[in-house]
Amino acid sequence: MSTTTLAQQALRQLADTLGPVAVLVGKDVPARNQNDYSGLAPTQPMAVVRPADPTGVATAMRLCHEYGIAVVPQGGLTGLCGGSRATEDQIALSLERLIGIEEIDAASATMTVLAGTPLETVQQAAAAAGFFCPLDLGARGSCAIGGNLSTNAGGNRVIRYGMAREMVLGLEVVLADGTLMTSMNKMMKNNAGYDLKHLFIGSEGTLGIITRIVLRLFPKPASTMVALFAADDYASVLKLLTAARGELGPLLSAFEVMWPDYWQMATTMVNGVRNPFPNEGRDYGAYVLVEALGTDPQIDTPRFEAWLEKLLDENIIGNAVVAQSVADQIAFWGIRDACGELHQLWPRHLAFDIGLPVAAMDEYAKRCKSKLEAVVPNCRSVFYGHIGDGNVHIVVYQPDVSEQPKDVVEEIVYDLVREYGGTVSAEHGIGTAKRRWLPYARSEEQIALMRTLKAALDPKNLLNPGKVV
Repeated sequence: MSTTTLAQQALRQLADTLGPVAVLVGKDVPARNQNDYSGLAPTQPMAVVRPADPTGVATAMRLCHEYGIAVVPQGGLTGLCGGSRATEDQIALSLERLIGIEEIDAASATMTVLAGTPLETVQQAAAAAGFFCPLDLGARGSCAIGGNLSTNAGGNRVIRYGMAREMVLGLEVVLADGTLMTSMNKMMKNNAGYDLKHLFIGSEGTLGIITRIVLRLFPKPASTMVALFAADDYASVLKLLTAARGELGPLLSAFEVMWPDYWQMATTMVNGVRNPFPNEGRDYGAYVLVEALGTDPQIDTPRFEAWLEKLLDENIIGNAVVAQSVADQIAFWGIRDACGELHQLWPRHLAFDIGLPVAAMDEYAKRCKSKLEAVVPNCRSVFYGHIGDGNVHIVVYQPDVSEQPKDVVEEIVYDLVREYGGTVSAEHGIGTAKRRWLPYARSEEQIALMRTLKAALDPKNLLNPGKVV
């Protein structure tokens, strides 16, 4: 039987088993299922399969395993590394119908949720129940919680709450052969053998498909303090970070640094963004957004303000402005989130998500910018990031060219990352876009073990083949 005939037979059986609404082929395949947010060229999958529940995902995977058809899991399709793109000989398995909060357990402070549920829905449900889901990123309205876990998303509050994996207690996963492995653990302590959930969190759908999750919830903050700092140089930024960790302690929830190139772009080129230091008449070496979340406004706010005054008295920072309202907080964060508008200002720009030792970040930024300008004519670049958790984002753009110099820019960015002992992916994953550069951040022995795990769990190489390793 030909490959085409086998595929047609498999699709018919999938439609018979899951229902015709669950299987889309040909012109019925939505455009959204043909790409993620990586900027790579769209690809046409053989079909889009949309199971309605975890059992349906298991059934689909079992049939695809039986027929030898590769499967690419898809969530909210907001990934930046090409990890959710399926080709014409692959099925895109979308979790868009696996949506819903199954339970919020107040006693254990957990939420049980289906993997296709948007992150913002999770946040809102937690808040309505009197809890807090700290995982947060710009794509919150469209990214799916299962995709967040499959890439081990980071976001704005890693410095306090950790990466996505730190928020997971239990997991249900469909394996390559269709086995539904359910471990909906709610306990903080469970050392009964291997903690298997960590095999799948961050594996980008190459080892299993996440279908349900038990998330840790946290107390809802009763106070939020946000301030913007202007620092003379990066040495002052490091002093500010040390002071924030020491004086604010567990209140510190975000420490976002913007180099002058990013600050100038955000405050002069992005509509709706204003400069809170408009009359300074001078430039600073860096700008820092600090957020602190507390439980008692009567104590936390005066403590935060006293800390700020101490910083000014000791000349650790050059200037500061404190948010006096929720509108101010939104406006301050709007400067940091202005990066979301770069696709309009710099079409088809090249974006990077790297990790570095915190002390080396400024030196890296200066050397990287200098090399880019020396090699790429009229090159524009901006640097910003979470910093407190070791994460820098870089955006590079060459105007007035038909195609961005991707290979040249990547070599400059990643050669320096390797030199400083950093990572080519701090929070976005590897997918296909960074697979070439994985050896710059992982040793031969580590990559060999990754391949061993892949071969053990997916010997037919049917789960998101060609991604990560």
